[in-house]
Amino acid sequence: MSNPAVGALRQSGNLFALGLDVLRSLPRRPFQTKEFIQQAWFLASVTILPTALVSIPFGAVIALQLGNLTRQLGAQSFTGSASVLAVIREASPIVTALLIAGAGGSAICADLGARKIREEIDAMQVLGIDPVQRLVVPRVLASMLVAVLLNGLVSVVGVCGGYFFNVVLQGGTPGAYLASFTALAQLPDLYVGEIKALIFGALAAIVASYKGLTAGGGPKGVGDAVNQSVVITFMLLFVVNFVLTAIYFQVVPQKLG
Repeated sequence: MSNPAVGALRQSGNLFALGLDVLRSLPRRPFQTKEFIQQAWFLASVTILPTALVSIPFGAVIALQLGNLTRQLGAQSFTGSASVLAVIREASPIVTALLIAGAGGSAICADLGARKIREEIDAMQVLGIDPVQRLVVPRVLASMLVAVLLNGLVSVVGVCGGYFFNVVLQGGTPGAYLASFTALAQLPDLYVGEIKALIFGALAAIVASYKGLTAGGGPKGVGDAVNQSVVITFMLLFVVNFVLTAIYFQVVPQKLG
């Protein structure tokens, strides 16, 4: 009976190796432009509406919770900055990543897994076609592009939702909401959110591609691979998010109100 720890280390090493293969295959030509456009359009079509709908309650919950907290502390004038920074720095990349991994990543894993069990991947290798360059690289780049665009959408919708719930429902002052935001926020806050979304999109696509390319055992094996890819991606996202946030606070000086 194999050691689970050894198996986990082997899987982690193989996943990291696939990530390196993707980086190595990026500059190789010909670039699969048609595949990239098709995958980007598909990912956008399955994630735009759910992402917009999820971002509204995210912004609302953050605004309501922080509005009550700042009122208790006597710092209601800082509700705008706290709400908007929470959405832009943390909520937007996380929401984007969860939707990319849950909707887009599962579809990528299922597609590649189906190709694997139909032996299409083996046939491509026999013909001298690199599956990483032909199939994985366009999906990774498409996932990164859509993640960055979705992060911008979530930021806008979340900030607007937070403004509405704070000003309309909690009786906040529009001027104070906007003034506190401009006093504490800075462009690097937006940049770090976009960088997080870019990295999360790449992670989701690489994990989904790896599980799809290593699927086995027929249709049941593909279903198991899809489930495993989503769970692994979620775990990686929260770990990487913590690391990126810690690095950001160490590197970028924060504005003081």
